[in-house]
Amino acid sequence: MIDIGANLLNPVFDDDRLEVLRRARAAGVDAIVLTGTSIASSRAGADFASRRGVGDVASEGEPSDDPIPRLFATAGVHPHDATAVEASWDDEIAGLAKRAEVVAIGETGLDYYRNFSPRDEQRAVFRRQVELAVRLKMPLFVHDRDSEGDARGILTDYRDDLTACVIHCFTGTATDLEGYIDDGYHIGITGWICDERRGRQLMELVRQIPGDRLMIETDAPYLLPRNIVPRPRSRRNEPAFLTWVAERVARCRDQDPVSVKRQTHVNAIRFFGLA
Repeated sequence: MIDIGANLLNPVFDDDRLEVLRRARAAGVDAIVLTGTSIASSRAGADFASRRGVGDVASEGEPSDDPIPRLFATAGVHPHDATAVEASWDDEIAGLAKRAEVVAIGETGLDYYRNFSPRDEQRAVFRRQVELAVRLKMPLFVHDRDSEGDARGILTDYRDDLTACVIHCFTGTATDLEGYIDDGYHIGITGWICDERRGRQLMELVRQIPGDRLMIETDAPYLLPRNIVPRPRSRRNEPAFLTWVAERVARCRDQDPVSVKRQTHVNAIRFFGLA
């Protein structure tokens, strides 16, 4: 399995990050893409992925050939942080994108659910990152929450020139999903689908995603799958729990979990160009 989106540099992992990685590998997670949501977090993710590279020595002083997943990173500015960007922020993202461990532009997009940044600023910062992905010929990692079609509208302006695009942590409507599938994008499914309260619609919609466009992710430490047995005492999600997302996706699609894990793995390798 490949976890295409985890916020592993979140402070909640500071005390046991290496153990979290070891548990992920033991659970069958072969690779993790660390999500960049700001200039600082994108740089930190790229640095951490680089330090844990095969043949290097980790900052913890332990050899990097520990039984942990391969690590990659994205570089981008989340819509929540759009109002905080400084001059030449896009040049910094472009610089990070040149690094071998950085495999996509993002997390970028629109979030009208919380509106932590004004919508016009969200749209401007999103559009600039779409343009960067086109110019750099890199995949785009997109956040869309309640954008009322605005995220898709901006993407449509560049659709023919985008290398690849994934709608991360999809929680939208049937109309949203149909549009994104028609546009040729990939869909990322998180533990939202494991929530019997909020995820009922997604449990039905996941059947409509073409097999070669489906990917899975934890968005750790958020969205702890509610189908984990036994239920963890902590509400912190981690990449080792990706298997519970795969299990629920398989159940909803009437597929064997092994086939879902295999297909989403192949899809992620191809989408991000992982060697």
